[in-house]
Amino acid sequence: MSAKMAVSRQYRTDVDGTRRRRGTVRTDVTQTVEREACEVPGSDHRESGDAPVAPLRSLELFTGAGGLALGTHAAGFHHVALMEWNEDACATLRHNVASGAVKGIEGWRVRREDVRSVDFAPFTDADLLAGGVPCQPFSVGGKHLGMDDERNLFPDFVRAVRTIKPRAFIIENVKGLLRDSFRPYFTYILLQLTHPEVARRKSETWAEHLCRLGKVKEDSSQYRVSFRLLNAADYGVPQTRQRVFIVGFRSDLAPTWQFPTPTHSYDALMRDQWITGAYWKRHNLSAPKVKPTYAGSTIQSVMTLPWTTIRDAICDLPRPRTDREAAGVLNHRLNPGGKTYAGHTGSPLDLPSKTLKAGVHGVPGGENMIVMPDDSVRYLTVREAARVQTFPDAWWFEGAWSEAMRQLGNAVPVRLAETVARSVADGLRGR
Repeated sequence: MSAKMAVSRQYRTDVDGTRRRRGTVRTDVTQTVEREACEVPGSDHRESGDAPVAPLRSLELFTGAGGLALGTHAAGFHHVALMEWNEDACATLRHNVASGAVKGIEGWRVRREDVRSVDFAPFTDADLLAGGVPCQPFSVGGKHLGMDDERNLFPDFVRAVRTIKPRAFIIENVKGLLRDSFRPYFTYILLQLTHPEVARRKSETWAEHLCRLGKVKEDSSQYRVSFRLLNAADYGVPQTRQRVFIVGFRSDLAPTWQFPTPTHSYDALMRDQWITGAYWKRHNLSAPKVKPTYAGSTIQSVMTLPWTTIRDAICDLPRPRTDREAAGVLNHRLNPGGKTYAGHTGSPLDLPSKTLKAGVHGVPGGENMIVMPDDSVRYLTVREAARVQTFPDAWWFEGAWSEAMRQLGNAVPVRLAETVARSVADGLRGR
């Protein structure tokens, strides 16, 4: 038996994603997250009738266009700094900070930084460390190089945890991280986050470090680490986007914490569309006479809200044009040329969007197209894609259509980020 598998078998993972000794770490835990309106509240969040709550401090790494940062901001975190390397993404952030696109972000400090060279010592006052670690090494749509990819920056996130010792951390990454071929390395990531003080020696391979981490006593863990595969559609985001979230709390805090409970479902959408007809009435439409192929079995009694569809998300936007931006709507101009072919089929208007993607060589347009009821197709505008990712309408995206869509494809849905971050903030506040 290899050292990697020997250590992996010393651990099991409970249904909530919490790692525990004795057993193999499960990577098939699947659950899901939420969204409502696109408006993002400021960081001075307070409970109704309560005095203002002192903001928790957060350091944001791999910020991109700001999806996770906006979500943690809405959950009550005050960002001490936001770090990002891509120039266009930095330009997006700086533009929105300068314009005050969202209340309370005027003091955001955007730093164009390669985190591999950052000294994290000045940020030891951060309560939360958050980041969507670059996903390309583990993405199904990428080159699948995993731990051997130079863009694998998990070691630097662990280094930041070791230096800052935040009270909690949040990591977002692609579903591909849970693939069987990456299982030993995923175990390694979880163990490093559990015991960040046990640093890798210069002479060690990651497999040797994994073996040494596996020998550390569980009762000496510096962090309690949980993970779960969340589907954004199950929390009201108009997109079936599955992402791995890894959340850790410092062991001296030991809050009672669980991932948020799903609030929306496919079954509830099917009920509203094909049993009660409430969906069509809400949009002042007659129900189609023939069910589309996606309409599966229906359930009469459902206790959740319905999934949010593309139509729900964009119905109040004006029809986009190719020759100019829509008046009063940012980033809302139609990019022509959308068409279907194998593997490039678009998303039905009356379902949540497929996962928006950035792609390895440009944007894979199939995920970024709408299929209309008459089977015609067109690309989402940048604003429509931003609605699908639950960004506020005042949030401007720098760059050409392909670059703006790349930023959106890499982003964490704001509402999903807020839901997870708000639960973490409640854990830190003892709620």
